[in-house]
Amino acid sequence: MTRYNNKCPPRAKGETSMSRFPILAPLTFGVCLALSPLTQAQDDVKLGFIVKKPEQAWFINEQDAATRLGEEKGFEVVRLAGEDGQEVLSAIDNLNSQGAQGFVICPPDVRLGPAIMNRAEQYGMKVVTVDDRFVKADGEPMESVPHLGMSGYKIGQQVGNAIADEMEARGWDPEEVAALRITNYELPTAKERTDGATKALLERGFQEDNILDAPQQNTDTSSAFSAASPVFSKNGDYEHWVIYALNEESVLGGVRASEQYGLTAEDVIGVGINGSGAAFAEFSREKPTGFHGTVAVSSTMHGRQTAENLYTWVTEGEKPKANTETTGTLMTRDNWEAVRDELGL
Repeated sequence: MTRYNNKCPPRAKGETSMSRFPILAPLTFGVCLALSPLTQAQDDVKLGFIVKKPEQAWFINEQDAATRLGEEKGFEVVRLAGEDGQEVLSAIDNLNSQGAQGFVICPPDVRLGPAIMNRAEQYGMKVVTVDDRFVKADGEPMESVPHLGMSGYKIGQQVGNAIADEMEARGWDPEEVAALRITNYELPTAKERTDGATKALLERGFQEDNILDAPQQNTDTSSAFSAASPVFSKNGDYEHWVIYALNEESVLGGVRASEQYGLTAEDVIGVGINGSGAAFAEFSREKPTGFHGTVAVSSTMHGRQTAENLYTWVTEGEKPKANTETTGTLMTRDNWEAVRDELGL
């Protein structure tokens, strides 16, 4: 019977460990490489894309663009909704159960940032925000989380200047025009946009006392309609109105309220922000409405770029820039199809 022990027989003269076991050392080295945690195999990547309003055209475009990029590059995109804090945390749990390495998110409330990051870090997930940026308890941005979004203030200025240009084209006297500012100051990006529009209007000679606020509880058309209606009914002295808000859905809510009040397209100049299906449908109506235009930003680009940034981070270890800001292009009934094609919307 042959007996084995843990000792190796003595080496022959001139013999080395590598020559005795010519396959073992390279194989062991290969195993070490395979187990390296620095990067993720590119054919084994799964990323989440969580949005706060999955039914809105803007977010549909973003998720579609991310999905198409995944099909091109060979990774999977899991599309999820996160309309409140609990739903977001459940979505993160869901992603973890599927083996996702990270996610892109537009949060329902930017103040949820610390809680979201705490859950993500428990699972070792990487996070990129899109459109709305996480803030800390003191209200300052979470610089450690990469973000891509609009320059809210500059976009707002574009809105204000577009309104002022159209007022001049119609020969309106600024002292006789009311502005309906549909607000949501709990959302920092909303405040940035309406503040930018207000600043531009005031610089163009608009009367500050003529700016009337309509606080909305949500960011959709029905919420804006409910907020705008009483403002029109209480300010019947004005024949001409301009309308602005954080997005085109809210401006459309204001336009619908103006129509119910009896104002015509010639009496109203509404300019939104985004450039999505809601605007396309309005521009396609047979007769013009008070929705004059929207500052279009490429939601397609936002979805594709954030997904690509996250994918590169996961597979190559390259963390995206802390903050990337985009601006927009004015889209009106006259040029919307050309702008849509140019921006890939």
